[in-house]
Amino acid sequence: MRLAGALILALAAGPCLAAELDRTPIEAATADGEKVRLFPNGRWEFVDAAKAAAAQKAAAEYPENKTRPVEAQGGLFGAFGRSVMPGDKDYNRGSLNPKTR
Repeated sequence: MRLAGALILALAAGPCLAAELDRTPIEAATADGEKVRLFPNGRWEFVDAAKAAAAQKAAAEYPENKTRPVEAQGGLFGAFGRSVMPGDKDYNRGSLNPKTR
């Protein structure tokens, strides 16, 4: 009985361990010989910290990378509507229905 339980546990843990291995980044090199880390979600970064910092600084200049801050409210699907920043008079004002005030 214990052997069957151990076998079931080992079979159940196998996919979890395989999924964990799939999340680890892969070290690779570009055609120019630069070492990079490839992540399973398609993101990549330089292994060298100085080059990674320079690349992040350059990427921050592009408008598509300038997203709404986490603490902001509003903004339907990120592109439509108004994003209300903390400190704005409309931030966290609640419902405008007088019955619920």
